[in-house]
Parts: sequence; C-alpha cells; structure tokens
Amino acid sequence: MMKVSSLKTFYCILIYRPPGPAGVFLTEFNNLLTLIIKLEKVVILGDFNLHIDDASCNTAAELITIIESFNFKQHVSGHTLDLVFSLGLNIHDVCVEDVHVSDHSCIFFNLSFYVDPSPPKLMIQRRIINQDAAGSFSAMFDPGMAQNDMDSLILSFNNQCKSILDTVAPLKLTIVHSSNFCPWINENIRNFRRYCRKLERLWKASKLEVHRVHLKESILSLNDMIKNARTEYFANLIASKKKNPRVLFDTIKNIVSPDIPHVPVYTKSDCNDFLNYFVNKVAAVRSNISPSSSQYHTDTLLTSDTWSSFTPVTLQDVSALLGRMKLTSSHLDVLPPSFFISVFDSIGPCILEIINTSLYTGSVPSYFKQAIVEPILKKPNLDPSLPSSYRPISKLPLVSKILEKTVAEQLNNFLEKNNVLDIFQSGFRKLHSTETALLKVSSDILMAADSGEYTVLVLWDLSSAFDTVDHSIMINRLKDLFGITGVVLKWFQSYLSERSFTVCMNHVLSETSVLPSGVPQGSVLGPILFLLYILPLGQIIRRYNNISYHLYADDIQLYCSFKASEFYKLSCLNNCLSEIKQWLNDNFLQLNADKTETLIIAPDHMLSEIQQHISFLDPSFQSSLRNLGVIFDNSVSLENRDGYRLGFIRYRCQTGTFEMVLVLKRCSNRCLKNGEHKIGPKTSHVQLFFL
Repeated sequence: MMKVSSLKTFYCILIYRPPGPAGVFLTEFNNLLTLIIKLEKVVILGDFNLHIDDASCNTAAELITIIESFNFKQHVSGHTLDLVFSLGLNIHDVCVEDVHVSDHSCIFFNLSFYVDPSPPKLMIQRRIINQDAAGSFSAMFDPGMAQNDMDSLILSFNNQCKSILDTVAPLKLTIVHSSNFCPWINENIRNFRRYCRKLERLWKASKLEVHRVHLKESILSLNDMIKNARTEYFANLIASKKKNPRVLFDTIKNIVSPDIPHVPVYTKSDCNDFLNYFVNKVAAVRSNISPSSSQYHTDTLLTSDTWSSFTPVTLQDVSALLGRMKLTSSHLDVLPPSFFISVFDSIGPCILEIINTSLYTGSVPSYFKQAIVEPILKKPNLDPSLPSSYRPISKLPLVSKILEKTVAEQLNNFLEKNNVLDIFQSGFRKLHSTETALLKVSSDILMAADSGEYTVLVLWDLSSAFDTVDHSIMINRLKDLFGITGVVLKWFQSYLSERSFTVCMNHVLSETSVLPSGVPQGSVLGPILFLLYILPLGQIIRRYNNISYHLYADDIQLYCSFKASEFYKLSCLNNCLSEIKQWLNDNFLQLNADKTETLIIAPDHMLSEIQQHISFLDPSFQSSLRNLGVIFDNSVSLENRDGYRLGFIRYRCQTGTFEMVLVLKRCSNRCLKNGEHKIGPKTSHVQLFFL
C-alpha cells in the first residue's frame, strides 16, 4: 500500500493473487478491506487471476459481492485477469489493450488527483562551524564586561559573540533541504561527510580514476560510520532509558513515525496568518470572560515562611545544570547549543555574571522575554494548511533557559519545603505522570464498585489555559498564597511583563506581537507557574466531601460515588461544578464545552434514573470516553487508545522507607474467589503490595 500526496491524500494498493483455490485469498481480502474501512479514497489494482466476466465462476461473483459491500467500484470489463477498484476517486477513460504475449492485458485509465506543490527553494544564512572554530573563539573572547543594567550586559555579550563568530565561522548563503530526524549523526560524521563532498568536487573537476576510487572508498567508510553510530545510539538509548519508558518510546516514535506533512508556509505573509490566528484565538477567549465584581480570593498564606531573595549560583552550579538540560536551539541563539557547550570554559564567567545579576536585581532582560513560536501539528491527520491544526510551542534563547532553570530549582525547593503543591495534581511534577492520575481515578472507581456504589465521572478541559493566565492575578497569588516577596517577587513581575513572540515556520519569520497574558508553553517556568495559578481550584473541590478529583495540568477529573439511597450526593456535584465554573471565570480561564464529557459507571438498569438526577450534564453523556489516552466505559474495562485491553497498570512511588506497588488488574467475567466482587457486568480486583 502506498500513500499518495500529503494535503489531499489517497492510497494505492497493489495486489497479486497466485493461481489456485481462492478461499483463503477472499478471506484475507475481506479482512484487508475491513482494516482500511476508515480510508476515504483508495484505488486497488493488480492481478487477481479471475475472469469476472465468467458468470459460472463462483469465486469471481463472491469477489464482486465483497467489493460492492464496501462501496468499491470495479472499472474493468472484458475477459481479463487484471482489475481496478476505486473508492471516492474519479477514474475514467478505462482502456484494455491486448498485448498478445500472455493472457494479461494492459489497462490504461485516467485518475485525477491533487499534486502537492513543490515548495520553493529557501535560501538561508548559516555558519559552518568546524572543530577549529571553538579554539579560535575561546582565544578571541574577552570575559570582561563592565555594564550596569541587564539589557546592556546581555547586549554586550551577544555582540561580542556575534563579532567573533563572523570571523571564525562567517555566514554563508545555503539552500534549505528537508532532512529526516537522525539523532545519531554526530559532529565527526558531519565533518567526514563534508570531506566526501570535497572529494566529489575534486573528482568531477579532474576526472582522474585515483580520485574516483578514493571517493568511493570514502563513501563506503561514511556509510559504515553512520551504521555504527546508529547502532551505538539505540544501544545507549535502551541502556540509559530502560527505567524511563516515556522518553524511550517517545524517541523511538519520533524516529519511526511517518514524516510530518509539509507546511505550506513560504512567505512572511503566510507566517503572519499563523501569528494573527494565535493572537486572535487568545483575544477571543479573553473577551468571552466577564469576571464577577467579587472575585474568589483567599489571603491565607499556605507556606510556613516567606521567600524574598535568591541564592547566588556558582560556575560549578551552572555547569552541572547544563549537563542536566535538554539542549534545543532557537533562532534567537547567537551561539548554537553544541558550540555553546564547547566554548563554555571561556564564556562561563560571563554567563554566571548575567544569571547572578538578574537574580540580585530582580530584572529579566528583554532579550530573554522574546520567544520564537514554532507551531507543531496536533495530530498527523489534520490539515497542515490550517493554523487551527497547530499548537504553539515557544522556543527561548539558551541563556534564558539556563536562568529559568536556576530559578525553577530554587522555586521547587521552596515549594517542596513548604509542601504546598496539590497532592492530586500529576502534571509537570517529578514522580507524577498520567499513570498516577489514571491509577487514582480508576482505583477509586473500582473500589467504589466493589462496595456496591455507582460513580459519575466528569472530564473537563480548558481552552488555551496557558495563554489566558492573568499576570496581575498570578503575581498576587505568588505574594498572598506562597509568601513570595522582595527581589523574588520583583523578578517574577519582570519575567511576566513585556513578553513578545514571533512565529517561525520553514525558516520564515513573522512580525512580532506582544503577549499581554499567559505563561509561555515550552518554557521551564511556564508549567510550574500554571500549577500555582490553578492551585486554589483544589481547595474549592476539597470543601465538598462527597466529590473526589484529580488534575493533570489543565485536565480536570471530577467524580462522585454513591449508593442507590444516596442520590443527594449528586446535588453536591452540581454545586461543586457551579463554583468551579465561577472560579474559572474570575481567573480568566474558559471551560471548553465541546470537550466536556460525562460517564456514568453503573448497571444498565440504573442509567436512566441517574441521568435524571444529573440532567445539568445532559449534553455531555457518553457510553465511553478517553481519559488521558485510556478509554473508560461504564463497565470499567479500561482500554488503551488502540482498543486493546489493559492487563494491568503499574506505578511505583517512594513512601517513607518502602516502595509501594499498586497493580490494577482486569479479570475475566467469571466468579472470583478470595473476597473479590463483581463490578457491573465485568469483574476487577485491586492488589496492593508493600515491598
């Protein structure tokens, strides 16, 4: 099967059926059509070794019946073994020509389809940085910078770096070529590949056999280097990440997944369309929110002490932090990340001065508050030409991320010391993940079912939650709830104010737009600040004793378990939802009504009665729903996104001096022994082990 085009896709399937009995083939062919039933445009062609014009051939008649049952159309007529079937495509001018050399014929037809336009060649300026550039740069760099304010300090550093780079690695105009993601390609391979290209140019100029042989041997050596590097990369990845399956499988998925469709953005005007969409989307959400005059507010300090000043960092601290960071590049970086690491011994004192000056003065330079937004496609099957198909991800300068990481570590230490984070928040936290969120909710539901209780589960999602965070509310929350004052509070005020962003796609930059609200997605501090922003939400829900909850970033899971005689608890659910809606509104957060879903986990004969008590949730009732990638249904079968039954979910967490392992296990629909009970039409049990 071959995929044709990327914007308006159709699929071409080539089939060959060997002569002989066709029973197995017809079964397999029927299974194939079942597997591709979701595809809208398909053409199937090949040698079927069947004469469909033979009325006495039962196999041919059965084949046509199968084809018609899947709404395919057969286009070839006459006494031929080769057939063409189509679905959702315009095939015309079919012509069968006998070539007189076999019992097969040539079949010609016209098929109209959309051809992806060839993207124009993009010319960009780039630096060719070789192994000698780092040494030359270090020798020329002057670490002395006598500047008073942060903006002058970072401007002086960037100007000096750019000036030296223009000397040791001047900019060259090159054509941008699309390339596959190959993380195993290291600097040695890149340098040797450049050497091979130099040999190729030499051979083309001289036409000497000795140069051709040398080029051939070098290319073979290059292929061996790439093969060995790829093998070593995957071996090291599996060895180092065997206890971190999320990173392991995400990396492998990025490598083996199909290429992302090309984005049809070629000009600054195209980029501005994406910029305007992101700006207008946030503005529309904010305009639909009308906070009440008496906003929900609490001035109860959650911390036992206050935090008014940062701890200065040392050069060793910054070096160790760099070793822990995942280095990504941004168009705003003067020094590429890999080159930054190689010359850190010379520029390290300047970086240290920039960071400590920022921490001491409570000021963030304007350069650090500029973001390059590189939109990523939300799902591979979405239209890549529509801005609504993308999620904006901010990329900040590397030095900015070092500063944010420094602040984030001190902020996390302060929050952990005072134990203020919501215990039922699993997003962006160490030792927490979607597994913890799923375990908490599914375990509570199963335990309630074992006790003869029913459960109503409500899933809420927020619209552009990160982008609508109000800066003034955020600063007041840091001060009133968490005891952040002095220079630290001043630093966060500077960090949130006067931020801007530019959209970059296919090396094309848009205009720049200001960010009057929100915390940047893709930054280090953005997720932490968002968790602090919505922390009062958990305080509201905990006031309702009959309501349980679990959060994963901006995904809200609310559920209420009750017995047949306790329908009054559902009124508490209604009151809780109303108060949450009001709090969200007062804090400039908007509920995404289209993604609100409600699941009733109860026997079928109880569903209608329960629905009458929660009629306020009527439009969102579902027989099954997807919760953080796992499908929940009213029999709690817990399937994953591909529909395969989950045998168990396992999670480890450190609790005191022992490790607790919770295993949620699905069992068959039979009577269970040892005190295990049925849950609706299916059965489950929970096992708890202490190791």
